[in-house]
Amino acid sequence: MNMKTIFFIVVLSVMTLPLVAQPVSVFEQLKENPQKAYGNDCPYPFDKTVLTKAPKGYKPFYISHYARHGSRYYWTDKLYKDLDTLLCSAHEKGLLTTEGEKFYKNFMAVKDELSVGVSELTQLGWEQHQRIARIMYGNFPEVFKNGGNVYAISSLVGRCVLSMSAFCQELVQCNPKIEIREQSSRFTLDGVVPSDRMNPVKHNFPRVKPKFEQNWEKFPKDSLVYQKILARAFTSTESLPGNPHKIAADFINLYTSLPNILHEGLMGSIITDDDIISLWEGSNLGSYAWVFGPQYETIPILQDIISKADEAISGKSDHIADLRFGHDTYIGPLTVLMGLNGADRDPEDPFEVKNCYQNFETCKACNIQLIFYRNPKFPSDILVKCLLNGIESTLPMTTETFPYYKWSVVKSYYNEKMAKVGE
Repeated sequence: MNMKTIFFIVVLSVMTLPLVAQPVSVFEQLKENPQKAYGNDCPYPFDKTVLTKAPKGYKPFYISHYARHGSRYYWTDKLYKDLDTLLCSAHEKGLLTTEGEKFYKNFMAVKDELSVGVSELTQLGWEQHQRIARIMYGNFPEVFKNGGNVYAISSLVGRCVLSMSAFCQELVQCNPKIEIREQSSRFTLDGVVPSDRMNPVKHNFPRVKPKFEQNWEKFPKDSLVYQKILARAFTSTESLPGNPHKIAADFINLYTSLPNILHEGLMGSIITDDDIISLWEGSNLGSYAWVFGPQYETIPILQDIISKADEAISGKSDHIADLRFGHDTYIGPLTVLMGLNGADRDPEDPFEVKNCYQNFETCKACNIQLIFYRNPKFPSDILVKCLLNGIESTLPMTTETFPYYKWSVVKSYYNEKMAKVGE
């Protein structure tokens, strides 16, 4: 190899280092996919990624998983009812702009569908879990190629049961030799929605406040964007039901939910993605407070993950995968409890929160996958890696082989952390 060739290789290596070392910033992600600014209303993004090969000799043999249900109609009919009352009142009083009138007509045309569909899984939600299942199968064929037993549990809510069904059906389509036991039962709620009122096991874990809340007042308010939204729809809001802030918030909640029910465009130009992006950092703060507080309520889920993994490792269980289907109210706090990508950092500076937690990670059909690896030469040396929405995630412990961690270290860290939390 001559000196010119060596020089070229060195220069090329230096030029490509920043591309590897620097992750895409949060706002670059919002620019690339504005729907991420919708937070937990974001439809599953299916971001492209390349997974890191396992260390030599290690093969995946077991998967532990927790997922939120897929896309659905809005979770409560109050939003639809309040908007119906508001728009009818504004129409009758002649307080709608031209754009407001268009929205009124569009809303009236679909309001019956919206009121019937409240909280139910949509076709998109079904398809999201089908696709995620097929990607999982394709990423880790060693786990599934010989068939085997899979155990799946869900909350008692229909949209979670159907999400589980979509996922499991797709796995069996990939390989008919896979046997899946699906269960939506009070017996298994501790492993998927521990604080559900139907759970016969009662818990009393403490709630905590994130440190940034003591400095929340330093973060600027978003009233100007709200005013712009209202001005596009109404000539005046003075005699309408609901205060201006609530009206604008309801508009935003409807807007960000529309891709999940395949009604994008319903609101015309009353709200834009640029509006939602400009509001995102503030909404992300609210989301972080919301998922940070109840993080300890997800301890039974993490305990279930650990115990089932140990059973699969020791051979006490013949499961090749354990699947769980629940809600954002659990997977969001579980992300914090597990410290995925630094979500447990708890910064005091509200402007720093976006760098440790992004609410679009708790999107529709979001999921955590723990992939377990073993090497026949070192049967007791189990490795694990974590995927958050299909992308390799950091865990809050050290490793020399990222994204692969020693299971003994991971388990010890989490057991010690949970032992410090009293009920």
